[in-house]
Amino acid sequence: MQLREFQQLIDRMYSDKDRQRGAAKTFLWFAEEVGELASAIAKHDRENLREEFADTLAWLVTLANVEGIDLEEAIRKFTGGCPGCGEMVCRCESKLT
Repeated sequence: MQLREFQQLIDRMYSDKDRQRGAAKTFLWFAEEVGELASAIAKHDRENLREEFADTLAWLVTLANVEGIDLEEAIRKFTGGCPGCGEMVCRCESKLT
């Protein structure tokens, strides 16, 4: 499945609720999922990682839908290399920590 297809799927499934909830509350749901992902990473919970990555991605896509952002278009900035240094293998020193 392509990213745009996933974004359209999430939009079909949840768009009415998502737009009623609004961006601020949707962001809180996204942040909660990021927290659950962080917890699974910290606990080395391999069984839960797949679910938490999927949930986090779904809520990020939901937030993009609420804001009217086409994520496939948005990520094109990475196709020519790192936006910071322009290299296909990032050489930015600031990204080390």
